[in-house]
Amino acid sequence: MRKPIIAGNWKMNKNPAEAKALVAELKPLVKDANCDVVVCVPATDFESVRTEIAGTNIHLGAQNVHFKESGAYTGELSADMLCSSGVEYVIIGHSERRQYFGETDATVNQRVLAAVKAGLKVILCVGEKKEEREAGYTDALVEYQTLIALTGLTDEQVSEVVIAYEPVWAIGTGLTATDEQANETIGVIRKGIERKYGKDVAEKVRIQYGGSMKPGNVKGLMAQPEIDGGLIGGASLKAADFSAIVNFDK
Repeated sequence: MRKPIIAGNWKMNKNPAEAKALVAELKPLVKDANCDVVVCVPATDFESVRTEIAGTNIHLGAQNVHFKESGAYTGELSADMLCSSGVEYVIIGHSERRQYFGETDATVNQRVLAAVKAGLKVILCVGEKKEEREAGYTDALVEYQTLIALTGLTDEQVSEVVIAYEPVWAIGTGLTATDEQANETIGVIRKGIERKYGKDVAEKVRIQYGGSMKPGNVKGLMAQPEIDGGLIGGASLKAADFSAIVNFDK
């Protein structure tokens, strides 16, 4: 059985004091969770969140990582910098990074390799735009994005990567893939991994749904056999909403 993983992506929200208050409110609400709980916060919040969640079941995550160990990359953070800040998880390839900051499948792969080498746990984002789904390219696209991103990893390393399927058309729009649509596409991703890395690896990889999962739809989505968790955006900024998703099985 794959252990579910619910990760919050705070995006560009919360200053250190607000971040500390949010996780302080969250801690008692998720302390008995049957899934892994992660909060991926802005870099300015690493220290306040790290100290607040020390000794709890909440894990600290970042929202991006650079692929070089050091150098003239103004504004970027290396994997070593993240590790030194107490970060355990890192989101790579989020659609907003691809859309606004020129992220490509090639740079996603470079970031994945750098993160894994440093011992970080990767949350790899893949997903299609609305026009790509309507044109019938969803399956080919998500498999391609996934396999390109994992290139260069060993079977064991691949099995430790968390994948987040995030249909771009369902992020921040209020639209959500149906339970069956999400399960079907995540199944496609798993089959692609199986063809490349074998059934044992594919069965170990945890694949989240990342398109507007919220308290009202989490039970239906998490009841699907291929879905192993969620990458949560807006709902992760409210302790009550995020904890309701984390505690989906209660």
